[in-house]
Amino acid sequence: MIITVVGKKCTPRDSFKERADKKLAKLDKFFGDEASAKVTAAVEKKYQIVEVTIDNNGMFFRAQAKAENMNDALDKCVDLLIRQIRKNKTKLEKRFRSGSLDDVIAESVAAEEIEDEAQYNVIRTKVIPLKPQSVDEAILQMNMLGHKFYMFRNSADNSVALVYSREDGGYGLITPQE
Repeated sequence: MIITVVGKKCTPRDSFKERADKKLAKLDKFFGDEASAKVTAAVEKKYQIVEVTIDNNGMFFRAQAKAENMNDALDKCVDLLIRQIRKNKTKLEKRFRSGSLDDVIAESVAAEEIEDEAQYNVIRTKVIPLKPQSVDEAILQMNMLGHKFYMFRNSADNSVALVYSREDGGYGLITPQE
C-alpha cells in the first residue's frame, strides 16, 4: 500500500509517519499493493484530527478521529477502518470475487474554491465520475464513505440516481423523471 502523510496547519513528525506506516500495514491483508492511503493530520485548538482515506481500485474507505494526541487519533482511525471493512465483509468479498469492483467508483473529490456567485456562497465543488453501478453497490459505497447521500449512474436503466439514508434507518432512492 502506498501511504502519503499530509499535514494541515501542522507538520507531522517522522515518528508519526512511521507509526502511520506501521498501523496501516495491518490493513495490507485487505488490500493489494495497488491501494493508496492518504493520512491527513490537522491541529484544531487543543485537539488533533487525523483522517485516513484509502483508495483501492475506485473503492474508497474513510475514517476520521479527534483526540488530544495525534497518535491516539490515528489508532482510532485504523480501528474504525477495520470495523467498517469487517461490517461490510460479505458484501465486499462478493464484489472482489465477482470482479465488479472495477466497475465501482466512488466520489473523487476535486475541491476548489470558487468566488461568490450572486447571493449564494459556493464554498466547494465536487466532481463525481458516474460509472454504472447497482443500487446495492451505491448504498454500500455511501456507507463506506460515511455520507448521508450518494449520487451514481444506475446500471439498471443508465439514469443518474441518488441514494440516501433515512432517519428511520432505511434507505431512499431518488430517480429523475424523463
